[in-house]
Amino acid sequence: MMGECLRLSSMRIYAKLLKRMKVTVVSRSGREFIKGGLELHDLATVADLQEAIHKRSSKVRPVVLSYKKSLKDYCDENQNNITVVFKDLGPQVSYRTLFFFEYLGPLILYPIFYYFPVYKFFGYEGERVIHPVQIYALYYWCFHYFKRIMETFFVHRFSHATSPLSNVFRNCAYYWTFGSYIAYYVNHPLYTPVSDLQMKIGFGFGLVCQLANFYCHIILKNLRSPDGSGGYQIPRGFLFNIVTCANYTTEIYQWLGFNIATQSVAGYVFLVVATSIMTNWALAKHRHLKKLFDGKEGRPKYPHRWVILPPFL
Repeated sequence: MMGECLRLSSMRIYAKLLKRMKVTVVSRSGREFIKGGLELHDLATVADLQEAIHKRSSKVRPVVLSYKKSLKDYCDENQNNITVVFKDLGPQVSYRTLFFFEYLGPLILYPIFYYFPVYKFFGYEGERVIHPVQIYALYYWCFHYFKRIMETFFVHRFSHATSPLSNVFRNCAYYWTFGSYIAYYVNHPLYTPVSDLQMKIGFGFGLVCQLANFYCHIILKNLRSPDGSGGYQIPRGFLFNIVTCANYTTEIYQWLGFNIATQSVAGYVFLVVATSIMTNWALAKHRHLKKLFDGKEGRPKYPHRWVILPPFL
């Protein structure tokens, strides 16, 4: 009991010795969001600020990523009055939630076209013959999206805490629509399979790319700390020694392998759309990394690499 009292007394004395600082919270328009501001101790972290805002405005719980950082990391250490701009991002979801639902759709929808007599609803009453390529396509497809979901929960480290809720509907529309579109044609009773050799080449190449894609994600994971921080670094090792966005490269080529094996217009449409999206992302990242690592003032110089699609780009 006496030890507990001494501990509490020590904590009170320590708290009194800490300097106090005034934190003014304003909206983007400059309007004061928390009337009178907040008073926090000198060693307050971002998490302390988050909790203080929530206590003063119970309807709001700010979402931040680097919650362990001290507020002094964002301003002059000798500054006792700081201003924080509060931005309402609207309804948010975690990136794991976003990725889970966008990948869950294709994982469920594709087998429906394979296992269930859905084509009767489209007017086809004939007997359906399942070709080996359709069986392997099912395995390939499900392995890919199962891998994606597992990576979402156990591999990926996100640089942003949340994503707008609207992105869930947008991304699900993209993945679920293309998943159904491809599944409809690849599993169709009138589907014409490719040669056995072409099927083996396509799926073999695609599977190698899937495994390479997983390894690329492991490399990217190790560039960040568990809380998602770590800043930008030059990815090195494996395919990253020759390609800036090797994870996108292997993603594109694994779908190329799938399409070589299955040969559907729907699959190639998806490949073209996905490639254009990832190419834009890769070009932006490549430019950003070259700007960050320009070789000046002691900064390393970004090495010469392909952007995303060797030997073309």
